[in-house]
Amino acid sequence: METHIIPVGFDYDRLIAPLVRDRHAVERVVLLEGSVGSAENVAYSQRLTARLRSDFETLLGAETQRITLDDVYDHDAAFSTAFTLISEELERSPADVWVNISSMPRPVSFAFATAAHSIMVEAAADRDRIHVYYTAPERYLETELAEQLQRVTERLTAVSDDQESQAVAAEARRIVDAFDAGGTTVGAKLFGDSHLLELPIAAFSPVKPFEELVLFKLGAIEEAASVSELAERLAAELGESYTDAFRSKVLYSVDRLGPDGKGYIDQEAEGNSYRTRLSPIGELWVQSHTS
Repeated sequence: METHIIPVGFDYDRLIAPLVRDRHAVERVVLLEGSVGSAENVAYSQRLTARLRSDFETLLGAETQRITLDDVYDHDAAFSTAFTLISEELERSPADVWVNISSMPRPVSFAFATAAHSIMVEAAADRDRIHVYYTAPERYLETELAEQLQRVTERLTAVSDDQESQAVAAEARRIVDAFDAGGTTVGAKLFGDSHLLELPIAAFSPVKPFEELVLFKLGAIEEAASVSELAERLAAELGESYTDAFRSKVLYSVDRLGPDGKGYIDQEAEGNSYRTRLSPIGELWVQSHTS
């Protein structure tokens, strides 16, 4: 049996048709819908989600659940949601968990793929139960719509002298020209003070128990002026003596978690010390492992 976690954007067929055609034994489906964007886009996505829910239940006999993502451009929040969902589904039943990254904006798709990969790294016993997949469409309707709109525009221009009709034709022609010049999208969205939304990459090694303590401590204090300061504060929290041996243990763990290791920690040289903080993927790790 299979559980499918499916972020829903503006697609219907490629989120359900492959599972019906390939006769997948789908036991449960978690559908995620966005709540950011124009009212029309949100309403359209919600209608698709409702239709998918009904058809998954009718065609495949699957139990379904709907969840809302508050911001489909918030990669970190999507990662945490994905990490929690996949982990919970793995614990809930022995079914394999399949993650569909075909729809929704790219930050969500990458977040769900990265979260699945992170869990595969950490939970070796469940690695074979996690699947990430993509379905390509058979046709793209945008080009067909643009072609038909061009024909309608030409016809409307030729047969009507009505001022309102001519205005509609002119606006339709402007949209077709924009499509021909720039494709299906316009402009570049601004995220804070940048148009680039950098996506963290998952590590390739599991985190050991003492390394977990180091990461959680850095997550709590945000930054340490040096590894020695981090070791002192960690020793105090654990109720251990701050000895050379303990400091060496922390230093070894930081090295393994640092830029030349697993990539969960960033360090910046400052005199004879290194300012130590979590990297973006380290922050995601702490966030997703904090109950």
